[in-house]
Amino acid sequence: MQRILVTGGCGFIGANFIRLELQADPELAIINVDKLTYAGNLANLADMQGGPRYQFVRGDICDRELISSLLQSRDISAVINFAAETHVDRSIQDSSPFVQTNIVGTQTLLDCCRKHGVARYLQVSTDEVYGSLGDSGKFTEETPLAPNSPYSASKAAADLLVRSYCQTFGFPAVITRCSNNYGPFQFPEKLIPLFITNAMQDQPLPVYGTGLNIRDWIHVSDHCRGIALAWRNGRSGDVYNFGGNSELTNLELTDRLLSALGKPHSLIKFVPDRPGHDHRYAIDYSKAQRDLGWVPQVTFEAGLSETIAWYQSHSDWIAQVKSGEYQKFYERQYGPQT
Repeated sequence: MQRILVTGGCGFIGANFIRLELQADPELAIINVDKLTYAGNLANLADMQGGPRYQFVRGDICDRELISSLLQSRDISAVINFAAETHVDRSIQDSSPFVQTNIVGTQTLLDCCRKHGVARYLQVSTDEVYGSLGDSGKFTEETPLAPNSPYSASKAAADLLVRSYCQTFGFPAVITRCSNNYGPFQFPEKLIPLFITNAMQDQPLPVYGTGLNIRDWIHVSDHCRGIALAWRNGRSGDVYNFGGNSELTNLELTDRLLSALGKPHSLIKFVPDRPGHDHRYAIDYSKAQRDLGWVPQVTFEAGLSETIAWYQSHSDWIAQVKSGEYQKFYERQYGPQT
């Protein structure tokens, strides 16, 4: 049986990846290392606990001793790194955790993997490392890195570390970059779950600036399929982009959500724009299509409908994650929920 180490597996994308892979491959076992920060939630994988092919270890990817011990004792064939601080707004408030986890944590994983001869390392990155597009064109794997936020700068730095290990040491790593994800288990600081859960409670939907910033949306299951293909079949040293072919302005998306939920558009509340707010993201995934046979399969209409239904049927999960520290962050970022 093949055994891999997944970091940050209690977060949104990591949890979905673990679920999909354990279902798809009966010969796969996964060890999930997660620090359980505010966005890491054991409830995301509660039904997996106790299974013979899944093990959870609470820990920090910056903990060199822990990572080394796991790689040494568990015969790990691959490490897939989802662990990251990911929210742009939080990085503007304080970039320190982003530097520590996204950069130092990545360096720790790379060093430990080299030491113990791990056969494959995959770095899960983001299209935000490319910066911002104008009204035309798409990011390719050859687009120069030009991050515009502390978050994306920390991810770009991590990507460059991975690249340097490939070039200097012949390290067997692959980098994936993806457009904006949505789907079940996403922490409600991100736009789609934030707006769904606010609208469900008839609370304002805070739209930055004019709402005309454009994002390309991809369902998390499509992203996870891409990661799995890149891990298994990608060429060491290469980057693979994954996109959803679903570009919308933030205001168009907000209108769709409110209409789908049967809520009044008067819930839209325009708030001051985010500093350094990127205008547009769009991904050219032709390399992934050519080399990995990957294309997105979930249409935005179907994916959004399924996502809304998931949040509507998981009120206990919403109540648990939108309490405590989240409320303090929300009020700092958008003001009181009135």
